[in-house]
Amino acid sequence: MLDLIVRFLAWVLTLCTPRARGRHRFGALPPLRIIPVPPPRFTEVLDGNASRLVRPYVLDPAERRHQRERRRATYLATLGIDVGPDHIHGVRVPAASR
Repeated sequence: MLDLIVRFLAWVLTLCTPRARGRHRFGALPPLRIIPVPPPRFTEVLDGNASRLVRPYVLDPAERRHQRERRRATYLATLGIDVGPDHIHGVRVPAASR
């Protein structure tokens, strides 16, 4: 793989730079060596009952409402409207500074 990257970069450099002239030219690139890699083999059988099925995209109504509020606040923030929290660190925030 490294040979392919080196050869590709050398080719790109020949396109981007002027050709060298004289005694200090690049030599020929070494021939490409391809080593066959055997495919991976699985040694153990996967047990489907070992893990429980979880659908992370299924939300209960409270999580769905909270997510909708966050998305609405993000959308309104793009319009320049701040709908932040009423209390920050236990202190009521006036509407004008939100």
